[in-house]
Order: sequence, then structure tokens, then C-alpha cells
Amino acid sequence: MRLVGLLGLFLTFSISTTAAAMPDHLSKPSYVAPQDIIPAPQDIRYPGTMTLEVDARDHEQGIFRVTQTIPVAQPGRLTLLYPEWLPGNHAPRGEIEKVTGLEFSANGQRLDWIRDDLDVFAFHLTVPENTSTITAKFEFVSATTSRQGRIVMAPSMLNLRWHQVSLYPAGYYVRQIPVEATAIYPDGWRAATALRPESQTGSTINYEKTDYDTLVDSPVFAGRYFQTHALTNRVNLNIVADEAKFLKSKKAHINLHRQLVIEAEALFGSRAYDRYDFLLALTEDMGGIGLEHHRSSENGVNREYFTDWDSGPGRRSLLPHEIIHSWNGKYRRPQGMWTPDFRQPTRDNLLWVYEGQTQFWTYVLSARSGLYSKQDTLDALAAIAAGMDQRVGRRWRPLIDTTHDPIIAARKPKPWSSWQRAEDYYNEGLLIWLEADQIIRRESDGKKSLENFARDFFGGKNGDWGVVTYEKEDVVAALNKVQPYDWDGFIQERVYQTSTDAPKNGFALGGYELVFIDKPSAYILANDKRRKQLDLSHSLGLIMGSKGTIKSVIWDSPAFKAGLKSGLTISAVNGTAYSHEALKQAIEENRGADGKIDVFAKNGEAYHNFMVDHSGGLRYPALKKITGEGVEQEGGIDRLLQPKTK
Repeated sequence: MRLVGLLGLFLTFSISTTAAAMPDHLSKPSYVAPQDIIPAPQDIRYPGTMTLEVDARDHEQGIFRVTQTIPVAQPGRLTLLYPEWLPGNHAPRGEIEKVTGLEFSANGQRLDWIRDDLDVFAFHLTVPENTSTITAKFEFVSATTSRQGRIVMAPSMLNLRWHQVSLYPAGYYVRQIPVEATAIYPDGWRAATALRPESQTGSTINYEKTDYDTLVDSPVFAGRYFQTHALTNRVNLNIVADEAKFLKSKKAHINLHRQLVIEAEALFGSRAYDRYDFLLALTEDMGGIGLEHHRSSENGVNREYFTDWDSGPGRRSLLPHEIIHSWNGKYRRPQGMWTPDFRQPTRDNLLWVYEGQTQFWTYVLSARSGLYSKQDTLDALAAIAAGMDQRVGRRWRPLIDTTHDPIIAARKPKPWSSWQRAEDYYNEGLLIWLEADQIIRRESDGKKSLENFARDFFGGKNGDWGVVTYEKEDVVAALNKVQPYDWDGFIQERVYQTSTDAPKNGFALGGYELVFIDKPSAYILANDKRRKQLDLSHSLGLIMGSKGTIKSVIWDSPAFKAGLKSGLTISAVNGTAYSHEALKQAIEENRGADGKIDVFAKNGEAYHNFMVDHSGGLRYPALKKITGEGVEQEGGIDRLLQPKTK
């Protein structure tokens, strides 16, 4: 009956729209395709060197003041672009709405400009005769509250991101545009970047001449409270903090970060950089971030990263993730994700390699370096796998389609993320590559693993921080070179097809099984503390935020079937005033019972009773070692997580 009804609706709609076609006697316009007048990028040298001066002293009001000179070779139309498609963001994220006070001049005379009516990131102006240089002046008015975007200027630190404070001429590959950048920081502040100073006078730093592509790939962290730790002779850990007390770290903590670099270089068998600078902000004042660059990374974590070290691994997997991208994502880059400038869209269909395999190695290197204990790592993998199982949207949306999510959703909140899916290529990609690793170990009788692939595919010459692109066929060929197998079919099934369950076979092949227990792991507790939540997604099917507000509800879960949704505020549970503990107690008291849990919640101005049918008690994911006759005491996952350089 339902199918017939839908077909009838479709037929009715089709007939109705045909009958309602615009009458012939009405005027009808014809479409005229707009003409793109912006020059296409060419791989030729730009005639001259841009200069860029950024005054970053107004950190109280969050205003960067910019003066930029652009040399010109001839009179006529000049098109200047503001970066739109930003590497590592996988989407158009340029904050052009924050560019204000834009003025151009030449030979002391102000020049008129007009924004392109097709591409709002492009500005056209006319260069007068006898002009060698155009001067641009503007402000970048950065976010002052999180509702306006990420905060990049705070009382004790700032994040200077060159793409936010510069323009570049259209018609050239950005690697062919020379630039000399200068930054003026607040007095007494220190700064770190992958760039190196050419000279410094007080708080004004003139950076070495580089190309515009490298400049944009070399952001700055600067701050009043600043420390640098040399991890190796080529890699630095640069730290800024809200207050001096948060910079206090133990030698053992720094040694674990040093071990991370050693393990990463051992894994890939090369250095994909001539030097590398971790930029680490310990802050609640500046916006959080985790963004890869070829010779550096922007990392924003909680201010107690060092001082509350023993409370759990926290954000300690962030730095491993970002440095891995120096090899996977920067040196080896999907063909569709390399572009000659910041106007051309990226094609994200290989993010299950770019981010997925990076996520896999993130937890491996976290364990090998000691930033995570082995148990923390197993607990994290269990939470990830169980969480991916709850992405029931896999029934209609294959993993490959989630690679478009950065563009489709732009990381905006979703009402039903488990059904809509999100950027699942990170963690589901991890599970796929874990299975691939275990298949290689099995098929090669333990002689090879995914490490062989990583070294062959992502490794290169030491110090080569160029770019080598690849397609999916190159990935399949490289896997077959390591170990012959139906890798094309393997990828087709797990990446391109819908499914009912997350790809968890890597656990069984590696000697573990996913189980559910009644106590949360230290990893889950730490995650809940950091996110200020209570995760009950594997029992009721919801995650609670603060003050009784429902943060999210899992599609088709007991909470979903009872009618609950995100945004509701729970006032009482089984007649008792709401608290996290009261809710957990109600769940446990209903274990094995026939009754339902009475959730009294407010929706706007109305109150309702929601009867949740769940008698399974509290459930939390864990990995259990497979034992028994014929089972190896040390499985493939155990061997995978072992350090390689100690």
C-alpha cells in the first residue's frame, strides 16, 4: 500500500507539473551564461615580488591591519584574488566577509575597484599608465566571539594565517608568485612559524622571501607566554599558553613528543620536510584547531594539556595526526586535491586515504610513541568502531559520499548526524585500513604489513617537501605490490557501497572482538569530561550535554523511537529531578525489567513524558582479547602497536 501510494503521488506530481506549464502567451526570458573574465592560472613566473606587511598588535579588538604591494608589468585590467579554497579544509573556507576598508592606490592616487559578479573573491581594477606597483590596504576583522567564526586573536596569543590577510594576482600558479612578508607583533611576544626570519627589529619580523603557496602554508602562532622545545635537530615543538603556569611540562612529556617524531620518520623511512614546527596553543581563549601544513601544523588544545597529563590521553592524538599529514596529504596528495591556486575547487573523493589512513596511523603512532598507553589505544579503537556502527545512514549513503561532506555541510550542526552521516571517512577510513593491515599480515604469513605500503607509497627523498599526486588506481597498484589481493574489490565494497555495519573485521583478524560492558573506559570518561557531556549512545541512544539538554539522539535508537530529539531539556527521570547520575541509575534499575524509563522533558514551552524502552542497562564499548585453542597470544593488533625504535 505504501509503495502504491508513493507511485500515485509521483504520477500525480508529474501530471500536475505538466498541466501547470507556463502558458505560451506569457513572456519568457532566455538564459545567458555569465562569462568568466578571470584569467586562468599559468605555470609562469610572476614579474616581480609582492610585499606584505601585517600589523597584528590590536589583539584586544581582534583587528589585523594590512598593507600590501603588488608589482605590475603593464597598464590595463588587473584581477586580484582572495584565497577561497584552503588546503587542509577540503572546502571553500575563505572568510572574505571579514575583509574591510579595502583601498587600492597607485602613484599616490586612489584606484576604483569592483568585485566580480560571478566570483565574489575576485576584485578588478584598472592599472594606470606608467605604474609599476599597486598598493592595497585593508583590515581583517577577526571573530571576537565564537558565533562569528574561529577566534584567532586572544589576550595572550594570536594565530596569524597569511591567507586571511593577503591578496594575490590571478593568472599565475601561486608557487610562481614571490612574496616578502613582514609581521608586527605585540611588544614582548614571541612567534613561531615554518618560515625563518630574515631580520628582526623589536617586535617587527621580516621573513625570508618565499613563494605565495609556501607563505599560505606557513601560519604563525605568537604569544606572551611562549616556549620552544627542540625535539630533534629539524623538528621544534613551539608552545603558546593563556597563562605561564600552563607551559610547565615534565621532561618525560617532551620526550614522548620527541619519540613521536622518531617513530613517524621510522614508519615512512624518510623526512617529508627540511624542518618542521609544531605550533601548539594551550588555550580556552583562542579557538581550537587541528590543521596540517607541509612543514608545520596548527594545533589548539585544552590549556591543561601538560598540567593535567595524568587524567587521560585527552587531545594527545592531535599532534601525531597532523605530522603524519606531512607525508600523507602534503607530500603525497590526491590529484584532485592539488590545485594551482586557491580559486580552483578541490575534489575530495580520496579523503578516505588522505584522512582515513592518517587517522589509522594516528593511533598507531600515539601508542608507539607512548603518548597513548596500549590500553588507551584499544579503548579508543573500541569507541570509534562502536560509534561508526551507529552511523546507520550507511544504509543509504556510502562512505565515498561522505568525502563531500566538508563542502555539503561545512561542519555545521546536524539534527540527525547518525542518519545524515558526517565526515565519516576519518574513523571509518581508520577501520578499513586496520582491516587492510591485518589482511596483509595474514596473506604474507606475518612478513609484511601496511607499514610496507606506507614506506613505499608515502616515503620519498629526505627533505623533499614538494608534492607527488596520485589517483585511486595508484593506491590499488601499491597495495598489490606489497601483497597481491583483490584490493580493488575490497575498496569497492567498503568505500563505494552501502552497508549495514561498520567494517570491523580488522579486529577479529588482529585478535580482538568488540564487546559491551557496564563501565566506561578511562578514554570515554576523559572524552566526556573534555566535551562536557554524558555519552549514553550505546544504551538509550543519546548524548547528554550540560543542564539536562540533549546533545544528540541516535537514529532508530530507543530514545529516537520514544520521540526524543536534540535540543530538548530533561527535567526528570522516573519522577526524580534530572541529573547525570539519576539518569544512569534509572537505566541500571531497568536492566532486565519489562517496564520503560519515564523521561520528562521540555520542548519549547511544553512538557512531555517520553517512555524509553530500554532494559539492557548501561553499555560501553571495549575490545576483548580473543582466546582459546589455536589462538596466538600476541595477535596482529598487538604487533601493530609495538614501538619500532625503542
